[in-house]
Amino acid sequence: MKKIVLAVLAAGCVYGVLHYHFILTDNSLKILKKTGTTFSDTFIDARGEKRASLYLNPALVKAGIRGAFKDDGLTISK
Repeated sequence: MKKIVLAVLAAGCVYGVLHYHFILTDNSLKILKKTGTTFSDTFIDARGEKRASLYLNPALVKAGIRGAFKDDGLTISK
């Protein structure tokens, strides 16, 4: 029974890593759904000045990073 619970927990973690971006900001942790199934750009540090570089990452722009930070005061329009 213990092995089954651990296997289900591990499968859930792998699913989360494959399908979501986890973005650490100064005040919170933002979770953004990926557009494709991949391991790249899963855990992202956006504290301080690094946050502006998120808008240059094509995978994050495609996933909708602009809408995720709309309430935080940093907006970059086209």
